[in-house]
Amino acid sequence: MIYKGKLRCADSRSFIETDKGERLLEENRIWNSYLHHWVNQNVCARKLPQQDYETGEQIIIMWPDLPPSENPYVEIYYNERLIKYPASTFGHNAINVNGEFFNFSHLINENESMDEAEYMYRPALGEFAPSPTTGKFEILEDGTAYYDKFGRNFMRGIHVIRLEGIDADRLSEIYHNELNTIHATPPNPDQPEKYRDFSFYKRSCTTLIRDGLLKYGFQKIKGLLPRDFFISAAVSLMKTQKEMGLTVQLYNRPQLKVPEAPYSKNSFPMNPMNWIRLKKMQGMI
Repeated sequence: MIYKGKLRCADSRSFIETDKGERLLEENRIWNSYLHHWVNQNVCARKLPQQDYETGEQIIIMWPDLPPSENPYVEIYYNERLIKYPASTFGHNAINVNGEFFNFSHLINENESMDEAEYMYRPALGEFAPSPTTGKFEILEDGTAYYDKFGRNFMRGIHVIRLEGIDADRLSEIYHNELNTIHATPPNPDQPEKYRDFSFYKRSCTTLIRDGLLKYGFQKIKGLLPRDFFISAAVSLMKTQKEMGLTVQLYNRPQLKVPEAPYSKNSFPMNPMNWIRLKKMQGMI
């Protein structure tokens, strides 16, 4: 069930107020950072199957109530690096195919597809929160998991290449096949939480997305590292947009700052040519 209305806070209670004045989710816990960023704005919400560890209730996820896209689209993301994780030094890539977000990772539970609400706006509650003891990913001895994978727009600034005019169904099938391959791979007994065949050079968050675009037909996109790939994709797609009948737009989604995450930072391009490309596209990527 989807709840819609204006996010309100009154008399120490938070809730969604409908056009008829009804108060929805008043008895449920609404993450404080939703109130910080969106109070008095139109929002949508629903209950997730995951539980809030403090209340034992289903977690409430919330997102801005915005009109859907009129045309099929694809968005390629470069997520800035998380400063508390060395493995995030180069940042991260993900791709959104007409509202379905594909994410690839060295952690098996982060190889998944989801909607925009779960990718961008999960609250830092329950298993999505960072560990209260380390502030990072942690699974306690009793099995309680803190995956530290709440909404990416709360964790990072995100740079976006938006494409329209693409066959979204065909591209989606390519990435679903990759997810099926990953989840059919037997786990490593010593590290069951990690994807056994993850490879920095062949099967990473960057190369799986890059290779999917190559399979689709974008032959000039290169790069092993997230920001280098993103710059290459932006330049290549802008050059071929007329030839392939595409509309290409570049924009940024600034980080929505929350107490659970420090400000993210841009990683540096490793390919010297990308420094030149960045200067030509100053402010765009």
